[in-house]
Amino acid sequence: MLTLLLLVPIIGSIVIFILSNDDRIKQVGLIVSIVNFIISLIIWLNFDYNIGTPQYLLGTNLGIDGISLIFVLLTTITIPITILASWSNIKEKVKFFIISLLILETVLIGVFVVLDILIFYICFESSLIPLFFFIGIYGSGMKETKIHASYMLFLYTLVGSLCMLLAIITLYSLTGTTHFLLYNFYIIDPYYQKLLWLAFFFALAIKTPLIPFHLWLVFAHTEAPLAGSIILAGIQLKLAIYGFLKINIGLLPEASEYFTPLIYTLSIISIIYSSLTTLRQIDIKTIIAYSSIGHISIALLGIFSNNISGISGGIFLSIAHGITSPALFILVTILYERTGTRILNYYRGISIYMPLFSIYFFIFTLANMGTPLTANFIGEILSFIGSFKNNPILTIFASLSIILSAAYSIWLYNRICYGQYSLYLKPIQDINRREYYLLLSLLILLFIIGIFPNILLDVLHLSVSSYIYNSPLYI
Repeated sequence: MLTLLLLVPIIGSIVIFILSNDDRIKQVGLIVSIVNFIISLIIWLNFDYNIGTPQYLLGTNLGIDGISLIFVLLTTITIPITILASWSNIKEKVKFFIISLLILETVLIGVFVVLDILIFYICFESSLIPLFFFIGIYGSGMKETKIHASYMLFLYTLVGSLCMLLAIITLYSLTGTTHFLLYNFYIIDPYYQKLLWLAFFFALAIKTPLIPFHLWLVFAHTEAPLAGSIILAGIQLKLAIYGFLKINIGLLPEASEYFTPLIYTLSIISIIYSSLTTLRQIDIKTIIAYSSIGHISIALLGIFSNNISGISGGIFLSIAHGITSPALFILVTILYERTGTRILNYYRGISIYMPLFSIYFFIFTLANMGTPLTANFIGEILSFIGSFKNNPILTIFASLSIILSAAYSIWLYNRICYGQYSLYLKPIQDINRREYYLLLSLLILLFIIGIFPNILLDVLHLSVSSYIYNSPLYI
């Protein structure tokens, strides 16, 4: 099954390469992505929750544990959503777009299922290449700004990747292996642990992104097409969360304990700074991009809490954000396609002509605030519980995000949907059937895992437990 999960998108890409009709290319791409989603569901249904070690082993370098499975499911859900969301706004080089998207799916799944740190690095960095082309070719801005944004994304992450590569080479020289599971048999000197931890941290902090490594994200989201924004918010930012858990905490536990105050400090700064910055933005897409920084920073607090509640909450919040943020980007793109602008000052009273849009926007805005019954609420509350056990004082400062996220979310919704209809806009059409069912599927998924969180927590529990207690720090 794991072989199929990795090969189906590649086989689909080969089939699409032969086709010439754009509509047929989109249809085949959608079918291939849905088939891969079904395969991931079969893996989930047959997954043994009572085993904390990797399952579905393919040789010695590929396998899935509970944590990997959750992110694989998120990836296979996101790709068909991306194709459906981009159905009408990708009109040129459709073949290149769909093939790149399917290859990107294989690469992203590879990040979550590899058991070798060198292969992890290759997949981790290879995921940048399709995004670079998405922004540079299909971006919504002027040619110069699109190219600038794509190079910002590439160069920022390239600098971090060089640090990661050097750290991997050093790890290999110290231990003689690049296999994740074999590192538990080696005790790395604390001094080298700290140096290696900082190198990995720098690479992953850029990908998260934490303040002050965040500038590329705003440029990338602003200029990216809808597909690029969905992939960035839905999956790409989660690579950092997975990397921190798999490498920094899993391989370098003593250094992680030493640098936890640094993580907490930067996360709190990121939460407060991004929330306050969001309040003064006028581009709707930029507002959602900055809100992502705050939510991922909360997840990072949970990940570094070093207890089951916090780590489970951090992963859960990452999944919830991977559903909510793409939905908000879809809604923003709907407005942009109908009005030709994302500038907030031109909007007012949208609910008069777009009642369905306003309802969806309201619900997903509530989810972004972490309102009860949504998956975001479960993720945030578990992350805060876990981090409070570790550092109560800093967690109190971090909890300001509850007030600040409500402030900018309510302000954004009120500014767009309420009041007298804007004089700058003509009457605009409400969402169509494709958009309606696409948003409905995300909404249902968000509430299902929000009301029944054990669907995910049962998968995570044993893997997280074994991850904590089997690390060298506790042996």
